[in-house]
Amino acid sequence: MLKNSQRTIQPTTAEEKQLALQFLRDAWEEAAYEGVDRDCIATAAIFAALSDLITTYGEEPVAVMCQRLPERVRGGEFTLARSRQ
Repeated sequence: MLKNSQRTIQPTTAEEKQLALQFLRDAWEEAAYEGVDRDCIATAAIFAALSDLITTYGEEPVAVMCQRLPERVRGGEFTLARSRQ
């Protein structure tokens, strides 16, 4: 949970997160269909997300959150479909 000096934002519900993710995935697929490289889409999405979080919470809370990303990635938190090797 990120905090700024004025408020603590409560986590959204699972339904809200799923809806938000679906909107983003739809926009992502539309951009890819129009020929935008998926790496460019990913970079733009990360930039947009981080800049919005920084605007809301400030640089330090976002930096702290980002420090936990490697363990979350390695733990499979962002993996939608696992491949078997």
